[in-house]
Amino acid sequence: MLGRWYYIGGSSDIPGSRSLAYLLSDAWLDLNVTPKSNVLNIFQSQRIFGTCSSLVYDVIFENSTMLIEQPFYLKEVYLSTECAGCLVAKEDIIAADNFTSLLMFSRSRSVSPAALELVKKQAECLQMPPPIMLKSNNEICSDNLTAIEGLSALNSILEAKRGFQAAKFLDVLFDMFIN
Repeated sequence: MLGRWYYIGGSSDIPGSRSLAYLLSDAWLDLNVTPKSNVLNIFQSQRIFGTCSSLVYDVIFENSTMLIEQPFYLKEVYLSTECAGCLVAKEDIIAADNFTSLLMFSRSRSVSPAALELVKKQAECLQMPPPIMLKSNNEICSDNLTAIEGLSALNSILEAKRGFQAAKFLDVLFDMFIN
């Protein structure tokens, strides 16, 4: 689990997540140990609409499950994959509502067609929209970004029920015009 993982693609029912995925051109995680035996530190970097940003936060890792308990609840379990250097994670998120995400990460920036096909089948089995995959030739963000501490920015999005209808509408528009 430790080290660099590149985001390959995924699916989510969080309102606005599909729109955001179309604007995302790069994302990666660095997982590192902390002094606590069951806690990992994650440095997350992403390029959205051409601008790089990063977050840093801690997660609990026990029994092959990753947990975030504050400021929202997230449980991530790992599914089988066709790729030896890949992780496919199913996330259950509880905030103002309940959400599910399916995410694929790899040690390299590209994966085999068979691995991608399995993720598409897993999304279908979970009754999720088809995954949106990143292009592997996009420029990645540098390692030396100043990270925002914590997950409070993500929590405000998950709690924003008033904007969910508009975000869902944007998701439908992006899906219609990009696919």
